Amino acid sequence: MKGAVAFVMGALLAGSPVAGQEWTSTDPVLQRIWREGMSNSQVERLAQVLTDSIGPRLTGSPETANARQWAVSTYRDWGITAREEQYGTWRGWRRGHTHIDLMQPRMRSLEGTMLAWSPGTNGPVTAGVVMLPQAADSAAFQAALARVRGKFVLISAAQPTCRPDENWAKWAPPATFERMKAQRTEMMNAWARRLQATGSTARDLPRRLEEAGAVGVLTNLWSQGWGVDKVFQARTERVPTLSLSCEDYGLVFRMAQNNQSPVLRLDAASQFMGDVPASNVLAEIRGRQKPNEYVMLSAHFDSWDASSGATDNATGTVVMMEAMRILRQAYPNPKRTILSGHWSGEEQGLNGSRGFVADNPRIVEGLQALFNQDNGTGRIVQLSMQGLTGVEPYFRRWFSRMPGLLVDSVRIDAPGLPSGGGSDNASFICAGAPGFGLGSLSWDYGTYTWHTNRDTYDKIAFDEVRRNATMVAMLVYLASEEPEKLPRARLTRLPPDQQGQPRTWPACQQPARRDPASTQ
Repeated sequence: MKGAVAFVMGALLAGSPVAGQEWTSTDPVLQRIWREGMSNSQVERLAQVLTDSIGPRLTGSPETANARQWAVSTYRDWGITAREEQYGTWRGWRRGHTHIDLMQPRMRSLEGTMLAWSPGTNGPVTAGVVMLPQAADSAAFQAALARVRGKFVLISAAQPTCRPDENWAKWAPPATFERMKAQRTEMMNAWARRLQATGSTARDLPRRLEEAGAVGVLTNLWSQGWGVDKVFQARTERVPTLSLSCEDYGLVFRMAQNNQSPVLRLDAASQFMGDVPASNVLAEIRGRQKPNEYVMLSAHFDSWDASSGATDNATGTVVMMEAMRILRQAYPNPKRTILSGHWSGEEQGLNGSRGFVADNPRIVEGLQALFNQDNGTGRIVQLSMQGLTGVEPYFRRWFSRMPGLLVDSVRIDAPGLPSGGGSDNASFICAGAPGFGLGSLSWDYGTYTWHTNRDTYDKIAFDEVRRNATMVAMLVYLASEEPEKLPRARLTRLPPDQQGQPRTWPACQQPARRDPASTQ
């Protein structure tokens, strides 16, 4: 038995990144970063605490305050200076329980998630279900609103199938697959016409329904994957808004459509907490030669709260925290000051990073480079120069000194295009500073984890995250030691977009300092 265990362990080690790596370097700091990052990694422990124990980090929630305290404490335990830095306030909200059951024509517990900033029910509420009234125009819809009083209202189209398209492509005859897609398109278009006839925007419609006496609003935004749904923000003030799973929404929808009188019981709790501080977490390793020049690590700390925010963006957070830990061990006296920014309010419009840029012009002016990650658990494979015309040679030289395992599959897009708002590096690019986004392999991020109710710890690919943290630590070290400051010259004219329309450099926007309703 002992021999069998040894054989298995040997096989596992033989397949590990460290065992298979032939890279050598005469740079002792790079060697120390490699050993610390690949042999003594703490990414699993960090991610488990952040996603399982602390959980989702909705801006303005108690959980995000707990997460900030944990991050500051963890950094200090590593001997790294860290602090919270407030940039404004946000409307506080605490999620409670959500229980929803089908009571008639049969009983079944349903899978549903109350949307963020939704009011609760103040105890169980039992009511029938109706579809959004169909009307010829907005005047007819206004007259039809009486039908929603005392009812739960379905405001989304139901999917004809909750099987992913890849499943249909694998098993169905091509003609059957095409027929299903045509049916789905027809159903979606018909529902779009129903919504258009209300005369309301997506923002206004739920509030019109609650004003008309609806007891709740039911929606579904299917991710097009098995068992997952995207969950965003409520647009009601007095009655709850829930997203039902694709399957359960379809069940209730078909019953209502066929006059089978579905009745639901909902018990949902939440608490509005008034304005609360909105803050970032900043960690710092002070530079020894150029303390007023900065290399930054960057990731947003907040998440939607339907799940644990594992790949959006605990993975980016863990990469930057782990890279800072590695640097503290391998490069404790950097040439330039190293900062790690963990931003709040990214999901509401990059508010945390925009607040930092607005409040810290001295750091933005002294910024050597910022490295941001925010797109899932995959290894880094793409790096845009963000329209900066003179920085590619620096990255080529830095990559030449790093292990092939980390950089051989990375595509440098030069000069690339500036980020207009996809993630927090855009806050720095729009201020003229060199902020780079680290693009990752998909791992079905858009379908299965981004803003869904399945974004949990088990979706993290830790070998990928470990590589990313080690790569980022090396990039930060090399950028810090670079004799020159990176040039900020940029394209004077951007190429047109795919529709032939002119592009312009993004302009900085002021962060929204409070009120989620302004950015939903």
